[in-house]
Amino acid sequence: MDYMTLAKAYESIGATSKRLEMTDLLVELLLKTPKNEVEMVVYLTQGKVAPDFKGIELGLAEKLALKAIYEGTRVDEAKINEWWIKDGDLGSVAFQAVSEKKQTSLFTESLNVTTVFDSLLNIAKASGSGSQELKMKLFAKLLHDSSPVEAKYIARTMAGKLRLGIADMTIVDALAVTYAGKEDRDAVERAYNTCSDLGRVAGLLATKGLGGLSEVKLEVGVPLRAMLCERLTSIGEIIGKLGGECAFEYKYDGLRIQAHIRDGHIDLFTRQLEKVTDQFPDIVNMLAGAFKGKEGVVEGECVPVDVNTGEMLPFQTVSRRRGRKFELTSAVNEFPVMLYLFDCLFLDDRDLTHTPYPNRRAELAACISETERVKVSESMTTGDAADAEGFFDQAIERGAEGIIAKSVADDSFYRAGSRGWQWIKFKRDYRSEMSDTVDLVAVGGFAGRGRRAGAYGALLMATYNREEDRFETVTKLGSGFDDDMLAALPGLLDDHRLDKADRRVCSEMKPDHWFAPSLVLEVRGAEITLSPIHTCGFGVVREGAGLAIRFPRYTGRIREDKAPEDATSTDEVLAMYNLQLKKLS
Repeated sequence: MDYMTLAKAYESIGATSKRLEMTDLLVELLLKTPKNEVEMVVYLTQGKVAPDFKGIELGLAEKLALKAIYEGTRVDEAKINEWWIKDGDLGSVAFQAVSEKKQTSLFTESLNVTTVFDSLLNIAKASGSGSQELKMKLFAKLLHDSSPVEAKYIARTMAGKLRLGIADMTIVDALAVTYAGKEDRDAVERAYNTCSDLGRVAGLLATKGLGGLSEVKLEVGVPLRAMLCERLTSIGEIIGKLGGECAFEYKYDGLRIQAHIRDGHIDLFTRQLEKVTDQFPDIVNMLAGAFKGKEGVVEGECVPVDVNTGEMLPFQTVSRRRGRKFELTSAVNEFPVMLYLFDCLFLDDRDLTHTPYPNRRAELAACISETERVKVSESMTTGDAADAEGFFDQAIERGAEGIIAKSVADDSFYRAGSRGWQWIKFKRDYRSEMSDTVDLVAVGGFAGRGRRAGAYGALLMATYNREEDRFETVTKLGSGFDDDMLAALPGLLDDHRLDKADRRVCSEMKPDHWFAPSLVLEVRGAEITLSPIHTCGFGVVREGAGLAIRFPRYTGRIREDKAPEDATSTDEVLAMYNLQLKKLS
């Protein structure tokens, strides 16, 4: 298939913000795509060349990318830099440069999807001495052979910012419609949740139909998408929701880790499917000594500790270890961690995800020989609210941030990638109005005044509406930032600046700067009120009003472990608002 067909489809998709229209356009694209190229088209539409857990990233330094645009077009470098400063969008720069390209076209080759994909894959895999030069040459060759619109999307793919506003679940919808039928959508999503590889799922559907998904099984070394929690506001309500009895576990404040073990080799993945094995060599060594099986997949929380007191420390402490490749030994010693395991998903050739939770818990206890730094999470099973309250108080006293209740019913299976009422979290702060924290996404910024002149003075924050696949504004955040964080904000946000609101952002407010949803911050507020200007849950409680968080304050925690779509949902904020009403009645 000509790459131009794909680029034109992206143009059409980028022109709409409606999920159903996006789905229809994706279906139209998939129907045009040869079966042997469907996998590549899906990866490219995700803005990547491989699933996240493989760690294959495109990445080309800004200066080299701009130089490659010059090499591919021979347009004046000063003009290229001028476009870059004005737009900050590599795709826009490439579009303009190719439109004016002065290099002879005598040897230009027609681009097809396979050529583009293979070239991008080679760029991503290039490493070692001379790799940056090779990356630049491959990128320049693609631009030399491309039309302006093709160049725009090739460059945006290179930059990791395709700017289509397509979520993975929209691609799942399109795959179901194209190859399986709407009624089988859940089967497509289950396959994706199991293998975390949407390209593979697409390839199987295209070549083998719905039956091909039977090949997708839990594999050691291939992470599942994490099962998620709902929240309720009282222990009694939680017990009732889970059938009168449930298991309670400590809710640790750390980095969620999925460990894959086979014949002594261990790989660690985060909730976002990032492989972090090299960042936690101490966890690898400790788990190798604690695991008694031959192969397995276990899940737990990596928690920073004070080795002198045994006290659990805040999550920010462990986050300081990430990315410190050149001083890893000192980081391991400076920020020691423990691993608290809470689930066993695979053990010695047995997939346990379809096994009830109590059985999985028993398998976990049997395959782990606890050490000083690797332990099975604290747990108790009860239907007595008073006992659970005591367990909750104990969890808080020992440094946990709350508890998680888990169903012990016959159908208490591990539902990868799903958020349902099998797991329910309960944190200390639920006991008072809005003293619980929420995780919000920065979608806009306001220019600072006074001492903050020249910087961001406040951020427009949003929740995520899962049903509508959009981000809805809920507050304007300006408190809680220290000088270091204020100085860091441009580095965290400027790469995501847009000249207009992202297509998935629903906002009545107009900030000075718009951002593509990326940065997730933990926020604490005083209360939730009705608002005529915020769009979170607009019209649900009262016509003409949404929900807003009053007196928000940044807690100091960047939620690096959460994608924008994992932020606090609109439904969760609505539930918290209803709780306030109950307390006042």
